[in-house]
Amino acid sequence: MVVDLESALQDEEEEEEEHARDGDAPAHHPFAPPDESFDLSTTVDPSYIISLIRKLIPPNQTYNSCSSQVEGNKSQKSSSDPFEGKLAPPDGTRVQDSANDFSEIMDVIDDNNEPACEEGKVDGESGCGNGVPEASTLEEVWEGYGCILWDLAASQTHAELMVENLVLDVLLANLTVSQSTRVREICLGIIGNVACHEVLMKSIVSTKGLIDAIMDQLFLDDTQCLCEACRFLTLAIQCNESITWAEALLPDHVIRRLVWIAENTLNPLLIEKSVGLLLTILENQQAASILLPPLIDIGLPNVLFDLLAYEMSQLTSEENFKRYPVLDVILRAIEALSVTDDHSDKISSNKGLIGLVGDLVKLPDKMEIADSCVTAAVLMANIMSDVTDLAPEMSQDLPFLQGLLDILPFAANDIEARNALWSIIVRLLVHIKESEMGISSLYQYVSVLASKCDMIDEDLLDHQTDSFVKHGSSDGCKTKPNVTMALKRIISILHQWKTLKDNAEENSLSGKPHIDGSLVDKLLHCCERYIK
Repeated sequence: MVVDLESALQDEEEEEEEHARDGDAPAHHPFAPPDESFDLSTTVDPSYIISLIRKLIPPNQTYNSCSSQVEGNKSQKSSSDPFEGKLAPPDGTRVQDSANDFSEIMDVIDDNNEPACEEGKVDGESGCGNGVPEASTLEEVWEGYGCILWDLAASQTHAELMVENLVLDVLLANLTVSQSTRVREICLGIIGNVACHEVLMKSIVSTKGLIDAIMDQLFLDDTQCLCEACRFLTLAIQCNESITWAEALLPDHVIRRLVWIAENTLNPLLIEKSVGLLLTILENQQAASILLPPLIDIGLPNVLFDLLAYEMSQLTSEENFKRYPVLDVILRAIEALSVTDDHSDKISSNKGLIGLVGDLVKLPDKMEIADSCVTAAVLMANIMSDVTDLAPEMSQDLPFLQGLLDILPFAANDIEARNALWSIIVRLLVHIKESEMGISSLYQYVSVLASKCDMIDEDLLDHQTDSFVKHGSSDGCKTKPNVTMALKRIISILHQWKTLKDNAEENSLSGKPHIDGSLVDKLLHCCERYIK
């Protein structure tokens, strides 16, 4: 009798599936004992994650030597290894079928983990004469394992499992003993991803020695390590443990180092990360109360001004698009500083800064730096609130008024920014004395307003039916008076223009300025429709 092998295998698979549905396991694939199974909903085998943590333990050290640098679980006996018994043995670890990419990564790493001498690479300089892999090979293998954990830590489920199995202690040991900047970068990256999960931040804070170790990384000269350190500290300042981290940054040599990094690095990403950390400090009330006074004493306002001046000078460079996020974060930091109660004068009194912000608003092509232009408008509104004599001066700057109107579409979904824009516009328009102007002078203002008729009309139409205007929320109440007052001033200016224009036509004056009358009428109509 011939047995159909394919049919037999198919019958066996169906039988196994039926057992699985009934809660039973086939005899050759028994379920793990209850005390050895993990109650986790994850596509990655928890024992595989644990095995990766074990492989990150610093080389040439026993578990006990790690415990001398990282104080282990206090509940364990002093003679036992803090990692022993906490990390499951790596034997039999695997990735489940649904995590094929992890399996492929591990295949590559396992291949690289073979001693170089097994591949016939034995020579006088390889270090493999005794079957020991080269240091560079060991580091590459460590890097492979670390990068996988770095990615896995983005998931809260995986991160919690990692923390439960002493990953923070292992990373601290590496930060303490490793001389490799790449190893340090990966350690900081893993900790940074763990910190993305608020519930785990207490574990980071409670790991003895980890806060000091992270602060020490600010004194490295490696760009990637500094980027990861700033990324982590930004997350730390945003969490409920912000006071702890603000106090860790408070020592004079630490806070000066942070400002020094932002001031002196030429790497755009590091500027973005370091200034982003400073921005987070300024925006966090608890952190700012601790760190803002020393930051002001160090000269943070001048540092931010110098950074802005440099970024403005780079706007015309060929690869300036890479620096757009840097420009935006610097402006946001300056804007945050401009609303601090005791230090806003450091911003409003800086005429050079006011000039740079005005130049940014007046740029003709704003599409790629729209966010920066919106931030610049908010910053200028803050400055004008402090400097009362600035508005009369700026009202004579027609390109500035035109630039503000150009920004309106970019602020359509930001109530605060839209309010800031209209507050500046109304401050400028109230200083225009149209009744005292001749037709040539008034022509310039009407020309700017009429050319932006469509933008003004679109802004008014978009917000006329918005709930924050129609139903009078707090933000809407702030915005609508500014808009209404500005529109009344526009109507007055346009009516004066029409009067002067009609008089000029009656007197048959030659060379009189010309503006498309349909645009003027359209702008008048939309303004009057809104304020009714």
